[in-house]
Amino acid sequence: MGQDEPVDGIERDAMEFDVVVVGAGPAGLATAIRLKQLAAERSQDISVCVIEKGAEVGAHILSGAVIDPGALDELLPGWKENDPPAMTAATTDEVLFLSAAHQLKVPAWATPPAMQNHGNYIVSLAQLTRWLGGQAEALGVEIYPGFPAARVLYTAEGQVRGVVTGDMGLDRDGQPTDAFQPGMELLGRYTVFAEGSRGHLGRALIERFRLDADSDPQSYGIGIKELWEVRPEHFRPGLIVHTAGWPLDNATYGGGFIYHFGENRVAAGFVVGLNYQNPYLSPFEEFQRWKTHPALRGMFEGGRRLEYGARAITAGGLNALPKLVFPGGCLVGCDAGFLNAARIKGTHTAIKSGMLAAGALADALQAGRAHDELSAYPEAFRASWLYGELWKTRNFKAAMGKGLVMGTLLVGLDQTVFRGRLPVTLHVKKPDHLYLKPASECQPIEYPRPDGKLTFDRLSSVYLSGVNHGEQEPVHLRLKDPNVPTAINLPEYAGPEARYCPAAVYEYVEHEDGSGLRLQINAQNCVHCKTCDIKDPTQNIIWTPPEGGGGPGYSSM
Repeated sequence: MGQDEPVDGIERDAMEFDVVVVGAGPAGLATAIRLKQLAAERSQDISVCVIEKGAEVGAHILSGAVIDPGALDELLPGWKENDPPAMTAATTDEVLFLSAAHQLKVPAWATPPAMQNHGNYIVSLAQLTRWLGGQAEALGVEIYPGFPAARVLYTAEGQVRGVVTGDMGLDRDGQPTDAFQPGMELLGRYTVFAEGSRGHLGRALIERFRLDADSDPQSYGIGIKELWEVRPEHFRPGLIVHTAGWPLDNATYGGGFIYHFGENRVAAGFVVGLNYQNPYLSPFEEFQRWKTHPALRGMFEGGRRLEYGARAITAGGLNALPKLVFPGGCLVGCDAGFLNAARIKGTHTAIKSGMLAAGALADALQAGRAHDELSAYPEAFRASWLYGELWKTRNFKAAMGKGLVMGTLLVGLDQTVFRGRLPVTLHVKKPDHLYLKPASECQPIEYPRPDGKLTFDRLSSVYLSGVNHGEQEPVHLRLKDPNVPTAINLPEYAGPEARYCPAAVYEYVEHEDGSGLRLQINAQNCVHCKTCDIKDPTQNIIWTPPEGGGGPGYSSM
């Protein structure tokens, strides 16, 4: 029952399961784990398949990451005794407001509750996700890494029936080679989409079923991260630092983070809201410049950069959550947008959303249902602590959209004074790509050259991401209209693709015949952050999954 097959007339093998989960991140694995737990408790036989586009579970997982362990306690009681990856207990919170040369430390009494991390842990989310994958497999979940879901399959009545995995062995033009292997149909009574932020199938489902008709436009950020090994004298285990202000201007949402964990490891990163206005802004260069601040640079001196990566963040919160269900499936985790941006945390919310979905799925399967709408899932969400937590921080993104000074005052009033119970709800009015101003209205930004010790260029950074794509495979970054970049983006917005991409995928180069500039897409550099899919001012770029296993290969991000 597939549609829009890439090669006509080919037969595809099919496998059937009770539940197909797309994405082996915390949300997808939590869904699978909880389904198997409920099956055992009820003596049900529930078959669960999880497919993952990364070469292995965790290969595409990137986060800060400080986790609230509450949802993990619910999912796997006693998990700490089951050999999880190394974790460092949070000991100290510091919130800094930066100017170009100075810092202002927020006193502990003024730190919003959402920014306090007592009881939380600093972890590598890639490693934690691999561990969760092992827990799922031990319960009988079938996990298939290296198999991206390419498109959704529907019944004749328009219900979601499953997915088809990507074809392999295509040439640059999308034609079969001698190594061609057609994708497989994975069919389920229900399909769960857990692709992470800006999932390409989640996006298509939201559009097809108009799941966002009653919600605010979704808001995103780009998070860029480096993992460092620092000198022992610069290491403070359990230290959590968040910064706001410089190098961003007052109108641009964003800030930095520094987490000390493990053995002399420091996770350092920078987030920029993708509603920024100046097309000359480069989130990558802002991050590099941020590290040079007098309050920060000393920590990196004598250290060694180990890994690099970037990922979009679904940050709209409760007001931007789409409808979670549709005939035959549901959205969980960041595919829906459960991140709590005010807390800068999404792992516990992703896990809880998967658990709530699993409860509704198990009930539906027990009742013999299939392909209908899982109304019990959003009902369970509204009755859960997850809804209560997101409701208390519902105003965060809209408040910070009013600028650093006004936004900080509003968030402080909402979170510190009213404890999340401000008697009004603020709303975001338009999607991120509509905030970009024409270049003629903005000031170019001159960024310093990297020194190769503290600051770096994009290509050397991409090398540390472990990214890998086949040289001859089709370009997975597609243009709806190939003329738009040079007809609109370059003359009106000064070619923002070359700056918002943190991996040097997009560059304007001279035509071979000297007739002008053209947009060159270096798809082999792509770290799957999805920023181009979100920020392109003309919405002309569509991110699609590359051949199975392609992309970054994060080990400790």
